[in-house]
Amino acid sequence: MTAILVPTEGPAEVINARRTESLDAPNILNLVGPNTEPQFGLINVVNIIEKAVLAVTLNNEKEDVLAHAAFFDYPNIASVDSAEWQDWMTAHYDYDKCTPLNTLFMHYFVAKSEFSHGSAREIIRTVFNAVPDIHFLFLIVPSGVTPEPALSDIFQTADKKEGSSSLDNMSVLVCHRHSHAPVLYVRKARVEDHDDLTPIFNRQSDMLKTTYGDYFLAELIESQNEANHAIIVENEGSAVGFMSLSNDVDLELLNDCFELGPFHGLYKPHEDDILKPPTPPPVEVPETEEEQSGSQNGEENPPLSRSSSISSKKGDVTATPSSVPRPVSGAGSKVPPATPASTQLKTEVAGSVIDSTIEPKIQRKLSDAHMTSAASDISDHDDAGSVRSAVSKKSGSAHSTPREATPQPSASPDMRPPSPKFSPIYHGDSNAFSIQLFCIDEKFEMRSLDFLPMAFSLFPEKEFCVVTVPHLVPEFPLLQSFVRATPKCPSILPQELYIFNRCGLLQSFNVRRVCTSDVEAVESVVEHIENKECLMKDLMLYTKAKRDLDGTPIHAYVATCLDQVVGVAITRREEDIEYIRSHYNVEDFIYFNHHRRDEHGHLHHFALNPIFQHQIKHFLKEVLRQSHHTCLYYPVYPQYGAQETKGKHSLVTSLNHMVPVRARRQIIYPSEKLGGNNPSDRVLKQQEKYALFHLNRKLTLEPKVTINARIVVVGASDTGIAFLETLVFCPHLRFNNLVLISPHGLPGELEPDSRRSKFLSTSHCYSQDELSQVSLRSTVNVVCAKMLAISRPSKYVKVSGGTKVPYDHLILCTGQQYQVSAPTGANINKLVNNSQLPNNPDRRHTGRVPKNVFLVNDEHDADRLMQCLEKNFTHSGGRIIVYGRSVDVYTTIQSLLALGISGSRICLVLPPLKYDTTCFNNTDVEKAIHDAMQSEGVELHSGYYLAQWNDGKGGDEVYCASFTSDTKPVKFECSAFLCFSRKAVDYDAFKAINDSCLVYDGRLVIDSLFHTNDLSIRGAGSLTKFQRKYHADQWTHSNFNSKEVGRSLAATMLHLFDPTVETDTEPPAEDHNLIPSYYDAKVIGGLLPGGFHYLHFAKPNLPTPLEVQVSQPDYGRQLVTGSVEGESPNYFRLHVNQYNNLETMTCLSKQPLDTSNLLCLYNLHERFLNNMVSRFDEGLIQDFYQFFRETWCLAIFHDRFSDFRQEVKELLVQRPAQDVLSLEEKVRDLIDQDLQLQKQDRKFLTDEFTSTGSKRAVETRLLSFLSYNYYHLPMYAKPGMV
Repeated sequence: MTAILVPTEGPAEVINARRTESLDAPNILNLVGPNTEPQFGLINVVNIIEKAVLAVTLNNEKEDVLAHAAFFDYPNIASVDSAEWQDWMTAHYDYDKCTPLNTLFMHYFVAKSEFSHGSAREIIRTVFNAVPDIHFLFLIVPSGVTPEPALSDIFQTADKKEGSSSLDNMSVLVCHRHSHAPVLYVRKARVEDHDDLTPIFNRQSDMLKTTYGDYFLAELIESQNEANHAIIVENEGSAVGFMSLSNDVDLELLNDCFELGPFHGLYKPHEDDILKPPTPPPVEVPETEEEQSGSQNGEENPPLSRSSSISSKKGDVTATPSSVPRPVSGAGSKVPPATPASTQLKTEVAGSVIDSTIEPKIQRKLSDAHMTSAASDISDHDDAGSVRSAVSKKSGSAHSTPREATPQPSASPDMRPPSPKFSPIYHGDSNAFSIQLFCIDEKFEMRSLDFLPMAFSLFPEKEFCVVTVPHLVPEFPLLQSFVRATPKCPSILPQELYIFNRCGLLQSFNVRRVCTSDVEAVESVVEHIENKECLMKDLMLYTKAKRDLDGTPIHAYVATCLDQVVGVAITRREEDIEYIRSHYNVEDFIYFNHHRRDEHGHLHHFALNPIFQHQIKHFLKEVLRQSHHTCLYYPVYPQYGAQETKGKHSLVTSLNHMVPVRARRQIIYPSEKLGGNNPSDRVLKQQEKYALFHLNRKLTLEPKVTINARIVVVGASDTGIAFLETLVFCPHLRFNNLVLISPHGLPGELEPDSRRSKFLSTSHCYSQDELSQVSLRSTVNVVCAKMLAISRPSKYVKVSGGTKVPYDHLILCTGQQYQVSAPTGANINKLVNNSQLPNNPDRRHTGRVPKNVFLVNDEHDADRLMQCLEKNFTHSGGRIIVYGRSVDVYTTIQSLLALGISGSRICLVLPPLKYDTTCFNNTDVEKAIHDAMQSEGVELHSGYYLAQWNDGKGGDEVYCASFTSDTKPVKFECSAFLCFSRKAVDYDAFKAINDSCLVYDGRLVIDSLFHTNDLSIRGAGSLTKFQRKYHADQWTHSNFNSKEVGRSLAATMLHLFDPTVETDTEPPAEDHNLIPSYYDAKVIGGLLPGGFHYLHFAKPNLPTPLEVQVSQPDYGRQLVTGSVEGESPNYFRLHVNQYNNLETMTCLSKQPLDTSNLLCLYNLHERFLNNMVSRFDEGLIQDFYQFFRETWCLAIFHDRFSDFRQEVKELLVQRPAQDVLSLEEKVRDLIDQDLQLQKQDRKFLTDEFTSTGSKRAVETRLLSFLSYNYYHLPMYAKPGMV
């Protein structure tokens, strides 16, 4: 918020009001004046910033801090319990209307003296604008202390009650809203308001004027009747806002498109309403199983369908969404009837049967679970004054696990949705009116809610106000008090629906502790909640003893409106706070040392009636205040989690209002070497992994920026998961419409299985534990289906089952999958060799794939293969042929051996090398693996192409396979054929891309910013290639780290949505047609035959034989310890480049690897590693495994070590004074003179490093790093310990 501040002396300043950050503390301390301590006491500024519910800072254009104020939701009086201040206030002061909902207390204020008066007024105005519910601000100072003039001009002495014996040592002063940001006056619109309103409309959009003419607003106002009203808000006699209302709402359409069960369908309750489906007779439906998955690995599809927007009815004067300044469309229009469904399709590709009649499975995100089914009534009574709700008691639970909805084809001109599952039938009258048009001056937009009391008074028989807005319209302040309805799957309405209940106008929303008499009411509220038994058990424990059987205190609270229970929350003290701090980045949100251990709370249950969803943060703020907590934590366990663990929580309705916390990478400790210097058991303890959500006092009054744009990601590849992870972990953004289309849903959802997980090699981007700690199922809707088509004009993706998934931004990252190779057709009886093949050996098989030919592209394929082998193969005869050359071939063979299949029954056929490099690019490693296989009896044949199955006779199963080579052909008996010969783009993905006229040149063509030839469609990952103009045909995203590519893609998208990121008006120009640079290591690992643990990382590069690399003059050095031979092979190879940075690492050992630690070594300078090169040359390092398990290097493996390195770099880059060169600049000057530093130059730099204080500063930072992370690094001595 920007304003102009006029000081008592000097020029005016343009100032900006913003929320205070902890980094402002030093500048705030500089503003402390002689009156500050007498007024507020001795204050720890960081602590007060950390725990204030609202802290405001004013700064000028130079970022100089001019003023600061901190506000709390309780008074700064030590003798008054923060949880009971309302009783104290009403007992002693004449302010009975003050409640925690409308009152804040100023605990601190400082300002530059010349700006103090203007700053105080600007801060007060900012607070009232930022929190519309606030009407009272109190200032409490010691008796006899006069507030500084800037405050005494704003606050007046509070009126005491007659005979009150309030605190004699304190003075209470108050400031009212009406003096600074008054509630706006609302009245019916008049034609003469046209002149005031027209400039406001024109400033925001001229579309209405262009479409309807100059006087459309006057005509709209003049056409008011009983069904249509127009109201305005005015300030100082001038109209500053306009709202057009109508009771003509198409509820049938809205119920078809949105989950309105929680609102009784927006109808009035009627005795004939049918809210539950009839119980059908049991019918056994045989389950079908896909013959083979040649699918897009991790494709996904959103659960929504797209159609035309709502059109206005005849006689209505409403604007289309694109023409409204505040793009709000009425909900009272109808959609033309749909035509019959189009012909059903069934496609058969490479053994994968795709039946368009089989509707995809929809996995609803957990954060919307409470909005996809109805909750209980607030009250069964219809008495005057009771809290009436249109929520049906007979409907489903507000907190049950999301049901698997069945999406239907969209209602478009060529397809009508098939008969949906049961939908409630309502017989009552409409209970809603709609906002047709809305606009308000930006200066007063935070007072948009002032319209609603008048709006409801014009429709006294209606309980709901609804408004629809286009997906791409930012959520404006009016909507922050509305509840967003969850779209159905699919929705034919390309807009968002927001709902406000009349009860939301009531100011009697209170939160108090549970009492025994509330039990029955709470039980009614949570009647349909899954795991309600646990909730009620915790509630009974609270009412009986207020603590668990083990003594852990329990806190239970109810939210009430007009004395009726509408919500419940149950918390405990967080007992695992040390584990949380060490395993999650909670310090991204709090300064941990400023929160006592007992101030951390654990949220177990939270339920609130849907019509009060806009009060969730206030409810949580009250829970924090009354429980004396400053932080709350809530875990989300994976689906396969133990019921004993998951059963302690119910699914809370507040996930959207909490922030997800990233998990931290953990050090693998050599416990046997550390002994008593190990971290504490609270840090090291092993427990089930979970995703963590967090809320603290600072966040309770900080709204998130809501993004309703429909972002559809096709493909659950590492790139797609990294893209989604980056978006959902933006703490200040809430993406409502993230959708993943993938045949098997999200990765990592299957219960962990050590055998299955080892079938394929891993890129180490995401492990099973890491996926459970991300918990994308909490924030992303998942469609388990394959992409079949893309309609660019209509902006939807068609998936198997015929469902259409609309998008605003489409992300294609399906990657590449193993495909079934087509036999070349060579007749081995004619002794054909590889130079005489009748067909290309790289062709894809296009017919029906035999039943015993398998592809393994993900964990689901591996699981299916395991089941088939265990059922039909393990205990019978026959041979398995494994065909291919990738690392996955070797990991699969090891998995087959682990399943108990004899090596003599496994035949590995390696196709001829296409390039000069093998999958290992290391002859020592390859020889060791081949020797290990042969020792197990595995038959190995190299240089062979698949010629025929069953001698070319076809059939449903392969019983023999023949191969050709450069010499003589071979033929093998076959019971199972595993194909790993080549990866390619899935056929359905290719067809969808090609048919939609996206440029495809072997792969999907993109530019350096991920754009395809359609600006709303982006691509990333191995599916893509760069445009030819870059002259880099060999470089694709396959050469880079998939996780880094996904995060880079997300960064380009965030520029479109994140208001904190500066956006360019035009796309940035591409410099010199260069492809982007990526720096993270390319990693591969797995368990290989012989029980070898394999790990390899290298910088992004083109495939080049190792021998050729080593022969380059600028290669650097390779350091090798151990050998691949012997009883305990422990081969470890390091490549240190010419700059002494560690660039490549290859490990092969029969002992488990400390993978997490070893990956931290990439791109580190060898000097960080205890002068590794010189020690190796001196013969002091005989085994790199042991070297990197020594205790000195544990700090290097810490997840914040890279941050420490960056801090040190900044120290050396910064100038100690304006006219003194930094150490880095001095180094550059010397290098500019002579590329080779002389001995005297080095001595000069060493002396400068010491004499300028840089050395001392680096040492101080190092000690701070070790001290702050001491819970992870107790093995390092601190000053004073020795």
